Parts: sequence; structure tokens; C-alpha cells
Amino acid sequence: MKIETIIFDLGGVLVDWNPEYVFLKEFNGDRKKMKWFFNNICTNKWNEQQDGGKLIKDATKERIKLYPKYEKQIKMYYGRWEEMLRGEISKSVEILNTLYKNNYNLIALTNWSAETFPVALERFSFLKLFNGIVVSGEIKMLKPFPEIYLYTLNKYKLNPEKCIFIDDRLSNVKGAEKCGISGIKFDDHVGLIRNLKKLGVEI
Repeated sequence: MKIETIIFDLGGVLVDWNPEYVFLKEFNGDRKKMKWFFNNICTNKWNEQQDGGKLIKDATKERIKLYPKYEKQIKMYYGRWEEMLRGEISKSVEILNTLYKNNYNLIALTNWSAETFPVALERFSFLKLFNGIVVSGEIKMLKPFPEIYLYTLNKYKLNPEKCIFIDDRLSNVKGAEKCGISGIKFDDHVGLIRNLKKLGVEI
């Protein structure tokens, strides 16, 4: 079946976001200490709560209560969040532009806090190429759970067999595939082009 719609994740695919940009300096270049902080204090799981709709001020307050010794660093996580957002991943944006010119229906599906997403909207002009953007924090659903993929398909009246989903996390790709969407794990632009061509996409 001919592909009509390509659904993109944002962070790690089109947008370069990494808390290391702030915290490596905070921990004086000590990668081991920084990793410990991310594994134990401001964890992925904690960050995902905000991506799922939890208010940043509540999450920050709760974490400080648990780890008062790290109050400064916990406040930094969202206080300096914009510094973690480096810029667009240019080669991926070139691919997006080509797909747009080739008349593919483009949708974004991102795990992102509703409170910080307006910064991305303001900063990245390529987001205007999308016919729709689903932000997890706005609808209180998260990848890789099936609800968010089904929500996206229903909202934009998409046939999963005519869709491709691109994400840098394998678990999210597998989540899409369970809903009948073809998935591509993003590693780099060369691999993305190759995999899109394999699925019959004109690029």
C-alpha cells in the first residue's frame, strides 16, 4: 500500500535536545557524577511525568523535597531548559523539506511537556511544515503506549497501513508497529533515507 503520511518524533530526530549541555558543566566535566544525577535524581522517568502532563512546578517541588541536597540542580533542570535545546538537526530537516515538497502528509508526534513546547514552536520554523502536531503533555498520553498512536490516527483520520513513524527510541517505534504503523528507528540521516526508500517513499 502506498505511503501517504509520515509521522515524525521531534527530540533526537529533528531537534537536538540534551540535558548534558547544561549539566556536564555544572558537574565540572565529571561525566560519572552527571550520569549518577540523571539515573537517580532527575531521571528519564521523572521527566516523562512532565511530558505526560504533570506541572513542572509540582514535579520540581516534590523532587526537591526528596533530595534537598540537590535543590540547585533540580531547579536547573527546567530553569535552564532552553539551554538544553540546541537547535535543529539540519540533515533531518532537509529530509523533512523534501518530503513536504513531494506532497507527503506530515505529522509530528512528540513526548514533550505542554509547558515547554511553546518555546519549540517559536524557535523552529520547520514545525510549520506539519499538518498536525500531537504533544503528549497536552493530551496526557505518552509513547510507547498504544493510546497516543491511536489518538493520532483518529484525530487526523489516518490509515495506519499508509503511515510511517520515525523515532530515535526503539520502544516508541515498536509501539507504533503494534498499532499497524510501519516504523523506522532513527540513527542518522543516511539510514533514514535508505529506510524510507525501502518503504517506497519518494525522496
